[in-house]
This record gives sequence, C-alpha cells and structure tokens, in this order.
Amino acid sequence: MSDAPTPSREAAMPAPAARRVSRAASLEFLSRAGELWTLAILIVLIAIFGILSPDFFSRASWLATSQFAVEYLLLGLGETFVIVTGGIDLSVGAILGFSGMVGAMVMRAMIYRHVATDLDLIAGIASALTAGTFVGWLNGQAITRLRLTPFVVTLGMLSMCTGGIYLLNNGGNVGTIPDIVGTLGSFAIGGWLPVTVLVTAVFAVLSALLLAETRFGLRTYAIGSNPQGAARAGIDVRKHLVKIYMLSGFLAAVAGLMVMARFASASVQAGANDELDAITAVVIGGTSLFGGRGTVLGTVIGSFVITVMVTGLILIGVQPFWQQVAVGAILIFAVAMDQLRDRLLDAF
Repeated sequence: MSDAPTPSREAAMPAPAARRVSRAASLEFLSRAGELWTLAILIVLIAIFGILSPDFFSRASWLATSQFAVEYLLLGLGETFVIVTGGIDLSVGAILGFSGMVGAMVMRAMIYRHVATDLDLIAGIASALTAGTFVGWLNGQAITRLRLTPFVVTLGMLSMCTGGIYLLNNGGNVGTIPDIVGTLGSFAIGGWLPVTVLVTAVFAVLSALLLAETRFGLRTYAIGSNPQGAARAGIDVRKHLVKIYMLSGFLAAVAGLMVMARFASASVQAGANDELDAITAVVIGGTSLFGGRGTVLGTVIGSFVITVMVTGLILIGVQPFWQQVAVGAILIFAVAMDQLRDRLLDAF
C-alpha cells in the first residue's frame, strides 16, 4: 500500500477552477466579516466588563441589558430592511413614541368608559400597530411618489411624530393602562427570560427568515444592489419600498408597545434619539449603508454590543457622557471597516 499523501480536492482541480474556489471562499469570508468582527468585539466587551465588575454576570445585570436591548433591536430589525435597500429611516424612534402614545390613549379612553379589559388591551395594541404602520406607509409614499430622498422624508417625519406625541396628550405621560400590560412587561420566565425579550426574539427570527429565505428578502437585496436592474428584472420597486417602510413602522410600533409594557406607561420621551442607536447597531452588525448587503444576525449582535457597552460602563462607574462617545467611536470604526471591505470586494 502506498504511503503517498492523497491530494486535496482543491489541489486536484485545474488551476483556474482552484482559483475560482479560492476566490469564492474569500468573497464569502469578506461578506461575513462584519458579523465576525462584531461578534469578536461583543465577546471582548463581555470579558472586560466581567473582569472589571463581578456584578456584570448577575441576573439583575442580564435583565437590565436584555430589556435595554429590546427597543434597539426591534428598531434595528426594521432599519436593516430599509438600509439593505439603500435607504434610511430616521423616524423610527419618533414612531416608537407616537404609536405607544396612541395605543395608551385608546386603552385609557376605553378604561374610562368601563370597557372589558381584554377589549381595551386588544384595541390599544391594534391602534398602536396601525399608527406605526400608517406612518411607515406615509414615508414610503413620499419617497417613491414624490421622489424625495429617504433622509429628508424620514427626518421630516421624525419632527412631525415628535410633535404629535406632545399634541396627543398635551405633553403629558399616560399611566392609565390595563394592569396586565405592566405585569407582562416586568415578568421574567424562570426569573431570567423577560417576556419582552421573548417577543423580540420571535420577531428577530421571523425577520431573519423573511430577509434570507423568501422572495421578499431577495427583492430587498436586489433593490439595494441595483434599483434599475431590479426594475428591469420585473420587480415593482416603488411598491416594494412602500412595504419596506411600512414594515419598519410596524416594528417601531411593536417596540413602542414593549417600552410601554416595561414602564407600565406611555412617556412623551419614549424613543427619543433611539433611531441613532438603532442605525448604529445595524451598521456595526455589517449592513452596508450603500445597500445590497446585511443580515438580521449582524443587527442582533450589533444591538447587544451597544447595550453591553452601556450597561458595562454604568457598572464600572463611567460617566454617562462617555457612553455616547464610545457609541460614536464604534460607529465611525464600523463605517470605516465597511468601506474597507467594499474596496477589498471590488479588488476581487
């Protein structure tokens, strides 16, 4: 029996075929690089804060971190779809607050009229989701029919929804909502898994399947990569973009309900500036600001990078001002890495 080593599969290939395999492997690695380095950063942050603060691995710390991540992740899920198409949605934080306020006011009105608890809860949830989805529809219509840039439209909508939050209840919070809302918002299964986190995890899985395993997701990537090419391929780009912004508004409304449940009230400050952290989480997770590339998994990891960092800095006694400095620095680094990756992909 010969002791000669068996040639590898790649070595047995003709040179051009081997180069194609190597090139494909390199492209795959570069396309997943955003997720990989973000995961590495998350692991490093957990290790550092675990060493500097023993309380970091406590149940209380986990509950705070996971619940803190809920609103950023839900906003980030919708933002992922938008940014993959090459757009941006600056209104998601304001939609969160606006839809939550709409839902809370409907619940309060029905409670004052002594309507059954199950009906006022259902009506409040439906009203909040409808409000968020409708605002998303307005964004999509303005962008596609008026041919305005997403930045301008959603920036204007941010201002309109923020003003609407104050107009709805004259600048006051709404605390009269069904007791079950606050109960569910504070309940943790087994003491470790908050209900709001479980709900968010379900939406994350559904979003991941929608983006990666359906025609809807394929069309989303196609529009982000080449809108004109997508239109020539038979994709109704205008209609699809409207659906994307409606999805973003819907998920922002879900985030509004989760925040309401967590604090057992609707606050006029809910969602303020959250859009910046949501966009940061998406970009940190490897989604390209130029469109055509991104994953829900990357957004999940990016959301936890932000929340772990903020929670960890609080535990080790760092002033809150430094938290924003750190988030901004990571965002700049993420964009720089994204552009470097694009140049490497172009080189291949």
